[in-house]
Amino acid sequence: MKFEKEEQERLERQRIEEEKWHQLEEKDLERRTQELEELYLLEMCFPEAEKLKQETRSLSRWMHYLACDGNPDPSESQEMNSFISLWREELNQSFEAVMEKSKLVLYLIEKMKLMLLETPRCDLGNKTTMQYKGMILELQELLHFKLNRATELLLRQSSNLADVDSGNMEKTIRDENINVYLWANLKKNPRHKSVRFPSTQMGLEIPRILATSDIALRLLHTSYDHISPVLPTLEPEEEEPAPAEPVKEEAEAPETEKPEVEEAEGSANELVELTQEEAKDGEEQEKEEGQMIFLEEDTLDEAKQYELEMKLLSDKVLEAQEFLVKNASEKPDVTHSADVDLCQFMMVGGVFHLDILHLPPLCKSVKGWMMVELPKGGLQNFTYPPENVEDVDPENVFPPIEVTLEVPEHVVFFEEPVVVRWDAEDQCWKKDAISDVYYREEEKLLSFSLEMPCPISLAQDLHVNMPYVTWELTPLDLNKALLTVTTVFTEFQIQIKENLCLLSSIKLKDPRPFSTLEGKWMAPIPFIIALKRAGLNIFPTRYACFYVTDNQKASSVEMRAYRQMALLSSAFAFHWSKWNSVCNYKKVVFKVREQVTSKSDSSAWALLMFSGDRAQKLKLTEESEAFSETVEEGTEFHSSLYHMVKDFASQEAMERIRNSTCQYVDSVCHLLLSTRVLNFA
Repeated sequence: MKFEKEEQERLERQRIEEEKWHQLEEKDLERRTQELEELYLLEMCFPEAEKLKQETRSLSRWMHYLACDGNPDPSESQEMNSFISLWREELNQSFEAVMEKSKLVLYLIEKMKLMLLETPRCDLGNKTTMQYKGMILELQELLHFKLNRATELLLRQSSNLADVDSGNMEKTIRDENINVYLWANLKKNPRHKSVRFPSTQMGLEIPRILATSDIALRLLHTSYDHISPVLPTLEPEEEEPAPAEPVKEEAEAPETEKPEVEEAEGSANELVELTQEEAKDGEEQEKEEGQMIFLEEDTLDEAKQYELEMKLLSDKVLEAQEFLVKNASEKPDVTHSADVDLCQFMMVGGVFHLDILHLPPLCKSVKGWMMVELPKGGLQNFTYPPENVEDVDPENVFPPIEVTLEVPEHVVFFEEPVVVRWDAEDQCWKKDAISDVYYREEEKLLSFSLEMPCPISLAQDLHVNMPYVTWELTPLDLNKALLTVTTVFTEFQIQIKENLCLLSSIKLKDPRPFSTLEGKWMAPIPFIIALKRAGLNIFPTRYACFYVTDNQKASSVEMRAYRQMALLSSAFAFHWSKWNSVCNYKKVVFKVREQVTSKSDSSAWALLMFSGDRAQKLKLTEESEAFSETVEEGTEFHSSLYHMVKDFASQEAMERIRNSTCQYVDSVCHLLLSTRVLNFA
C-alpha cells in the first residue's frame, strides 16, 4: 500500500510538471513572433557594423589618394604592378637599401592579406582575390631575390671587410623584420670550425670539409614566414549575389506611374470648366501636389532599397559568422610521418634561412680600377653533403652541422619548441634530418644538429592552450568589456572598447613578449594575427576538433549564443559552467548576472540554457549533483537571451544594452566566435 501511494504521488507530480511545461511552451509560442521581431531589430547592429567597415575601407582608399606619398595603393593592381616592375629594375642595391625598402613591401603584403581576411569574399570576387594572392606571392619572391642579390654584392667586398684577427669576414646587419649574419671563409683554416656571429650567442660548428672550402655562410632570420603553404580552407558556398535589378525596378516605378497621373489630370481639366485664373491656380496646385507625391515615393523607394540592402548584408554577415564556428568534416592528409601537420602546428618566431654559398669572385684593384668577374646565375648554393659520393661513408666524412640559435624575444613557447626544416622538393615542413635538440629555456638558446643547410623554423602546437579551463566575459562600462580566458599555462585578459581590442594582462614567466603588445589597441582581426605570431594562440581553427576534446556544440546554436551574448555584454557578465559539457549538443549552458555597477558584483549567478531559439533559467546550481533541465520556479521560456534577462534585469541595464554601439557589439561577437569558449571550455 505504501509503495502504491508513493507511486501515485510521483505520477501526480510528473503530471503537474508536464502540465506546467506545456503551459510555458504555449505561452512562449504566443509571444514568439513579437520577441523575434524585437530581436531582429536589435541584431541589425551587425549589418550596420559591416556597412561602417565598408565605408571605412572606401575612406582609407580615398585618404591614400589624398596623401600622395608615392606609395602604391595595394587595392589597385595597376599601381602594384608598376611598383613591382620598377623595383625589379633597380639593380645593385645595398643591404641597407633593400632592408629599408622591405618595410614598405612587408606593409603592402600585410595590407593585402588583411583585405582578404576583412573583406567578404562576395564583395571581393574571385578575380580580385586571385589578383591579391598573385601580387602577394610576387612580392614575397621579389623580396627574397633582392636579399640574395644584396648578399652577393656584400660578399664581393668580403676581402675589404675581413676581420683583423681571424682574417675572415664576419658581418651582422639587424632590422626590426630582417636580421642577416654573414661569414665568408677567406683563410680556409681547417682548425677554424667554430663560427660565432658578433653581438649574438648564435653560431655554427662546421665540418672540416666546409672549413677548407671556398664558401660563405649566411643565416638570414626573418620575423615573417613566407614559406609555409596556406592551409586548405572551407570556403562558404558562394551564393549568387542578389542583383540590384529589383531595386531599380522599384525605383523606376514612380516614372511608370507619371503618365497615368498626368492623364488623370488632363481628363479632370476637360470635365471641369474653370475661369482662366482658377485654371492657372489649379494647375500650379496640382503641379506642387504631384511633386510632393513623387518626393514621397522616392523617399519610400530609398527606404525600401536601404531595407533590402541591409537584409542582404545581414544574410552575408550571418553566413560569415556561422562559417567561423563551423568544424571541418575531415582533416587534410599528412603523407609522411616526418611531415609537419600545419593543422596541428604553427610556425612561431619567423624563419631562419641557413645557406652555404659558393664565395663569389672578389673585387680586385687593378691600376686604380676595381674589377670583378660577374658569373652567370648570380649567387650559387654549395651542396652539402655532396650529391655524388663514391666509396665513402657519409656519416663519418660529412657530419651534421651543429647550430645554436637564439629564440626570438617577442614570442612565447609554452612547451619546448619543435625544430622543423623546410623541404623545397616536397614543399612542406619536416622533422627529420634534425637531431640532438637541446633547449635552454632561461637563456632562450636552442642547439641542434642539422644534416644539410635549409630553412629552419620553430613549431608550437596550435592547441597548447586548449581546451580552456574557464572563461568569463565581464562588462566594464558602456561599450567596454573584459574577456578572460584561463588555460592550463596562463590567463589571458582581453579588453574590448568600441571596435578595438587590447591584451591588458597575461601571466608569463618572461614578460618580454607581452611588452611588444602592451598598450596597443587593434581591430579584432589584426589583434588575433598579432597574438598568434607571438605564440599566444587561443583561437581554434576549424580543424581543432580533430586534435582537442571539445563539447561538439551545433554551430548554429553556438553562433546565435555568441551574437546574443555580445548584445548583452555592456550590462551582463557571462561565466563558464561545468554543465555546458554535460547537456545536449544542441544546447549551451552558462552563468549570467547583471553587472552595471561595482555593487552588482556580489549578485548571485543564474544558470541559463539556450538552444538557439529558446532560453530558460535552470533550477540547478554548479553544486548540484546531477544535471537537470527543470525550470526555476516563477520563470518562463523566451525566444532569446535578451527577453530572458529582461525578466529580472534593472531598467539601467536594459538602457545600457540599447545604447551599445554596433561596432562594440560586433567586436565582442567576433572575439567570442574566434575563441569559441562555449565549445572549447
